[in-house]
Amino acid sequence: MIKISTMKKYFAILPLILLMACSGNTNKVVDPKDSVAKTENTSTVVQPTFKDQKVAAIYANYLQLKDALVATKDAEAKAAAKELIPELKSYTGCENTAIIAEQISNAKDIVAQRKEFTALSKDIIALFKNADLTSGTVYVQHCPMANNGDGGDWLASEKKIQNPYYGKDMLECGAVVAEIKAK
Repeated sequence: MIKISTMKKYFAILPLILLMACSGNTNKVVDPKDSVAKTENTSTVVQPTFKDQKVAAIYANYLQLKDALVATKDAEAKAAAKELIPELKSYTGCENTAIIAEQISNAKDIVAQRKEFTALSKDIIALFKNADLTSGTVYVQHCPMANNGDGGDWLASEKKIQNPYYGKDMLECGAVVAEIKAK
């Protein structure tokens, strides 16, 4: 039988193990099967282009929002979400997604913004999986630890992981789970 004091030691170590799961050397290149994708900082980002300019505007504003969340700048995230709202409202089928963007713009803090970003990203990813991409690649990325272990997805223009759910706390936690390419 395990003593209670021994169990307490195990429970004290568990958070450290979880915290270290997504941290490490930033210049390490790992196997693509690894759940934490890390790349060298030498890659160049090629922004994707879209046939529909409304879709391009949605993507650009979405990236501004994602980048503000990565940087843990709630005021910038609010501003980016406000810019995204009219773009989504004017695109047929994205009216409800505009409501989510509005919730992000009105959120009281970064934690609430990140929670709403999950729903926003789900809708935006569905839009871009059907978008007419003329060049470049859009990467669908996933953090399994986001949202209390439920996970969370987002879009990026590069394979390098920049986690909007944790910012600098777990910047590289995640992996590319899909690529949307020009047809």
